[in-house]
Amino acid sequence: MSDAAATRRPHGQLESDVLAVLWEADRPLSPGEVNDALGSALARTTVTTILTRLHEKDLVHRERAGRGYVYAAAQDASGMVASRMHTELSKGADRDSVLRHFVSALGPGDEALLRSLLADAGGTPERA
Repeated sequence: MSDAAATRRPHGQLESDVLAVLWEADRPLSPGEVNDALGSALARTTVTTILTRLHEKDLVHRERAGRGYVYAAAQDASGMVASRMHTELSKGADRDSVLRHFVSALGPGDEALLRSLLADAGGTPERA
């Protein structure tokens, strides 16, 4: 295996790393600032490509800043996870079965939290 292959990131890891940098930022960042925050030896053009792909997926917003762009995450991390969950549920699978499996895998603390959230939202009454 080559050194490059041995140091490759898992599929999707760079996008996740870039999003993590944007979530931590208190303002939109340029590709160079994202690259600096990543602390890696990536080319700035690689980071720009990732940011462009994330923009095309509506995961980041961008705005003009001089001749280039600055980028910010479109939503926070928990919002993104919730969106992914909704996407998976809308793929046409048996929603009842998917939700049943999800709920059956919850630990007692998560189950109690989910019940509380559903009660607050008017979804179902709390069970003693």
